[in-house]
Amino acid sequence: MSPKTVHRLAPWVATALLLVVWEAGCRIFAVDEFILPTPSASLASLWEYRAAIWFNASFTLWLTLAGFAVAVAFGLVLGAVTGASTLAYAALYPMLIGFNSIPKVAIVPVLVVWFGSGEVPAVITAFLISFFPIAVNVATGLATLEPELRDVLRSLGARPIDILLKVGLPRAMPYFFASLKIAVTLAFVGTVISETMAGNRGIGYLMLSASSSFKVPLVFAGLIVVAIMGVGMYAIFAVVERRITGWAYRSGGGPG
Repeated sequence: MSPKTVHRLAPWVATALLLVVWEAGCRIFAVDEFILPTPSASLASLWEYRAAIWFNASFTLWLTLAGFAVAVAFGLVLGAVTGASTLAYAALYPMLIGFNSIPKVAIVPVLVVWFGSGEVPAVITAFLISFFPIAVNVATGLATLEPELRDVLRSLGARPIDILLKVGLPRAMPYFFASLKIAVTLAFVGTVISETMAGNRGIGYLMLSASSSFKVPLVFAGLIVVAIMGVGMYAIFAVVERRITGWAYRSGGGPG
């Protein structure tokens, strides 16, 4: 078996081992289902309530992608503004750190007061929790542009806007696309948090309703669905990252 095949199979094998250990542990120690259901019970619940799960999962996915799309646009612009100038970087970066330190669960009640319960708080929460890695990575990619390169470009008559658009942003693209993989998973976290607190549909609302009825396997079925959606979106953006910024990795560059 080639090393490439081993690397492709490794995540599936690790996941299977986790499920086996989880199932065996629950059965050996006779853990009650309302405390920790087995994977088989969770998957059975996933099939039993598949219609409700599909309906709510599609709703969560739509809200997540909406908030994520706004986060991508806003994070790219904010990161470009922050990283284009050392003064802007010094002024805005501490504010970004401070805002990111605020638990987003504390913001949801405020959003409910402003916009009511439902879709809008979920989209905004997904946006608020996911734009930070995008903005920071773009700003880092621009801020690490070598001063010598800037000097050479200025000596050739390049304006600051030319340096930003033709050199800075292309150089920051590996950072940008790498951040998308993290940001999209965080967007799911924001959506589910809002749905559990102020939603009337979605996976978060479904899990909250299930927990209030002590249907813990259904709660874990919802968690599995969220994990699958997150991994799926991560994989999509990983492919996009490799296709668009593969040059950075082939040349030994790229973020990290």
